Amino acid sequence: MSELTLVIANKNYSSWSMRPWVLLKQLEIPFKEVMLAFETQEWSDNIARYSPSRLVPVLWRKHNGKEEALWDSLAIMEAVHEMFPGKNVWPGDASARAFARCISAEMHSGFRDLRSLMPMNIRSSHPGKGMNAEVAANIKRIEALWLEARARFGSGGDFLFGQFGAADAMYAPVAMRFKTYAPALSADSQRYCEALRAAPGIKAWIAEALQETQFVSHDEPYAVAPQV
Repeated sequence: MSELTLVIANKNYSSWSMRPWVLLKQLEIPFKEVMLAFETQEWSDNIARYSPSRLVPVLWRKHNGKEEALWDSLAIMEAVHEMFPGKNVWPGDASARAFARCISAEMHSGFRDLRSLMPMNIRSSHPGKGMNAEVAANIKRIEALWLEARARFGSGGDFLFGQFGAADAMYAPVAMRFKTYAPALSADSQRYCEALRAAPGIKAWIAEALQETQFVSHDEPYAVAPQV
């Protein structure tokens, strides 16, 4: 089995780090973790060494006897799919797999208003903050994608395509945002968010996020910095 090391940032804030971490954890794929917290000396000293893009996440693996870096959440998931074909990172059915990749790519490149105005902040609660017409439209589109995936391919399971996979990992940070900012959701969307938050890999991430104390100002638009 490949020896994997995943480089991430703060679990409370880093939605892109969360995606491959919870996928590997939920699918029981062993990996080592390297944490480089935002706005720290450790980040400044090490990010260039660990990340070609100077962003996280980055997955390091041994391939053909050499260490190589894979970066970008979606690209990492595709590599994990190739490395562990038996783990069902993507659905086995061709139509389901295509739809899963489409909605994952839409999450990767879209929903900018939601991501900007409702940044992931697992340990905080800001009901009603960040909402405007553009964010509401993002949420409506996300709910429609979830409903279609589950109706067409969910087979009555808890997740978008029956069992947990890359698409669920891509939308896991959205479920975190919906908990923090509490927008109105359909009953089906609420059930899906609850299933995500109850998944062991995601529960593990949440538990560790809640233990973090670092305050990163640009990820805290609705909070006052603590006095030190």
